[in-house]
Amino acid sequence: MTRTILDIHILQTVPPSNLNRDDTGTPKSAVFGGVRRARVSSQAWKRATRKAFNDLLPADALGVRTKKVAEALAERITAKDPSLGEVALQLAALMVQTATGSKIGSSVRRSKDGEDSSSSSESSYLMFLSSRQLDALAELAVAGSSPGGDVKSLTDHFKDKDNKAQAKQAVDAQHSVDIALFGRMVADSADLNVEAAAQVAHAIGVHKSEIESDYYTAVDDLSPDDESGAGMIGTVDFNSATLYRYAAVDVDELQRNLGAGLQKDESPSAPVEKAVSAFLEAFITSLPTGKINTFGNHTLPAAVIVKLRDRRPVSFVSAFEEPVPQGSGGGFLRESCARLAAYVPDLERQYGIASEEHSWVFRVGDETQALAPLGAGVTLDILVRDVTATVARRLGSGA
Repeated sequence: MTRTILDIHILQTVPPSNLNRDDTGTPKSAVFGGVRRARVSSQAWKRATRKAFNDLLPADALGVRTKKVAEALAERITAKDPSLGEVALQLAALMVQTATGSKIGSSVRRSKDGEDSSSSSESSYLMFLSSRQLDALAELAVAGSSPGGDVKSLTDHFKDKDNKAQAKQAVDAQHSVDIALFGRMVADSADLNVEAAAQVAHAIGVHKSEIESDYYTAVDDLSPDDESGAGMIGTVDFNSATLYRYAAVDVDELQRNLGAGLQKDESPSAPVEKAVSAFLEAFITSLPTGKINTFGNHTLPAAVIVKLRDRRPVSFVSAFEEPVPQGSGGGFLRESCARLAAYVPDLERQYGIASEEHSWVFRVGDETQALAPLGAGVTLDILVRDVTATVARRLGSGA
């Protein structure tokens, strides 16, 4: 069976930074090819990608992942029927338990002096629901409650198996783009799990990378001139690297998760097209924000290669199993591009997976010139447009 798989390969140079730190505050790293490399976890870049969706997609196309799911649902219930405001949180907790099997418990936060400062109703784990799913649950809560608000009436309402099934169906339809791409796990109802359509690799440096430490001091603005010494001293760890980033999107799985377009003026593949377009731009341009105020490491990728495949995803990380040496004039980008330029055609030829018709290269600077033969040269806007159009044609033809 012919599949539609998008492979996204990125080379990005990051200056002194601490994008993604471990429990000691040290930049994450990994041993690959026998040497220590800089590493940014897949979770960190998926989070950055999801945040970037806020500027690319309408709110009703996205979801929320939170333990405070009852509070989020209660707000929608109150908005639909203000008379239920006093019991909205209780109704929301009952709706969440009915629909997902997850119980909502009370969580008490304590202040520094040990006194109870606030309390909230939370699930025991992060719940991931789309905006449309929350709206559907709110609608069911209002419809199943007695006038004026009565939790018992809603409880009785869900004793009917059909009504309970309707609640469960509400969270198993109309998945948001981020749920469809990154998946969802519901511990109490495995049948509500959503298989992720996107896979994101840990970004790793193409060369050996050392962790350095910055010793800093801060001066007290109100200290007199004759008083020496710093008001605060400390250290922060950092590294710098040229990173290889990779992600794959199973477009067929994405279509199964999102379903066909239902609007009169849109094609059946419209939801997938919008998701692919948003993911491409968001993944390429996003950046984890760890210590961003300290280092201001706002860089964009120097090179992006996108391949559309019909069998399976393929990473090019093995091109960097042997660490890239520093160039004669300094830097690692030029040699990294040369490595890919030699490795990719050889790999695709040996495995018979060349896809010249469905290969695009988006690059910046002379250092990336070696990558030009690997695909059609494009800008970011044209890349997003052409890849989205190609996906639409393949889904429309079934090829």
